Amino acid sequence: MDKKQSRLRRAQATRRKIAELRVHRLAVFRTNTHIYANIISPEGDKVLVSASTVEADVRSQLSSESGKGGNVAAATLVGKRVAEKAKAAGIETVAFDRSGFRYHGRVKAVADAAREAGLKF
Repeated sequence: MDKKQSRLRRAQATRRKIAELRVHRLAVFRTNTHIYANIISPEGDKVLVSASTVEADVRSQLSSESGKGGNVAAATLVGKRVAEKAKAAGIETVAFDRSGFRYHGRVKAVADAAREAGLKF
């Protein structure tokens, strides 16, 4: 079993429980250079809101700070951005899906920033 399969196996129980609860899901995915956050519908078929360090607006804000997308500052910015977009779309509460990643560092920064911006977990 390689790293990706192990991570996806860890994510299965969380995703199963969120699907059972029928709530919006804030899914986080990270790579070495970028971080992505999507809010997915309760049915699991549509991405309603997304934010990432690949977006031009985020890249321009990051260039003034550190110029990188793979750090905690970038993750905080993505968390705030996804929460603002969710509020604009009328989404107040979500379930946090860390996608099998450990809850620390950038993944935790996205969650904390989204909470501070008004999203309820």
